[in-house]
Amino acid sequence: MDGYGPQLPQSPSIPQIPLMPQIQDQSQRQEQGQQAPGGYPWIPGATTVGVVFEGGVLLAAEKRITYGYLIMSKGGKKVFKVTNQIGVACAGLAGDMQILAREMEAQTNLYSMEVGRPISVRSASKLLANVLFNRRYAPLITQTIVGGLDEEGPSLYVLDVLGSLIPDKYAAVGSGTEIAMGVIEDGYKENISLQEAKDLVTRAIKAAIARDATSGDGADFLIITKDGITEETLKL
Repeated sequence: MDGYGPQLPQSPSIPQIPLMPQIQDQSQRQEQGQQAPGGYPWIPGATTVGVVFEGGVLLAAEKRITYGYLIMSKGGKKVFKVTNQIGVACAGLAGDMQILAREMEAQTNLYSMEVGRPISVRSASKLLANVLFNRRYAPLITQTIVGGLDEEGPSLYVLDVLGSLIPDKYAAVGSGTEIAMGVIEDGYKENISLQEAKDLVTRAIKAAIARDATSGDGADFLIITKDGITEETLKL
């Protein structure tokens, strides 16, 4: 009954503490970082391809770096040498690609020094998958193709942002994936030669560039054989 009897003191309100505030802050920063000027969401584009051929692996990516609707660079590098027999090709944020490649190079060198032999492609890919999974709450925004040659022969692995590891004979990642994959699936065959693989990958990247505005300005190739790694650049 209002107005009768002593008034009981009210307990002070307890402040609400958010669960896992660091993760919330990280997700907010990521959402802000994925917006172009003006508040429009954006995703970095790329067309990155990997193919296993007879005696080795070919990794390739076009060179355009975009930020929303702006072309930031026409000479970006998205394929990286890790060891004398292993390379990576990426699609996503250029900074995250570079960090990932340096981390993988350092870890594979440490492995070789501790074990006394070169790391296998399978082990290097699994190592990279562990790095990506450990960063799942603050992920590196990149899709990755790992390719190389070891005692088991040439092999190729595809990884997503969270470190999912999928072996394959050919792969494409980035915004031009659908177009490039259609060309590769139509022309790929078992025991394809190096020259045939280069022609196929070139056609795939050209097709993606023709329809994907965030891909373009030439292509970098990383050719991995028993003789080592060769890098080439093609103007398209």
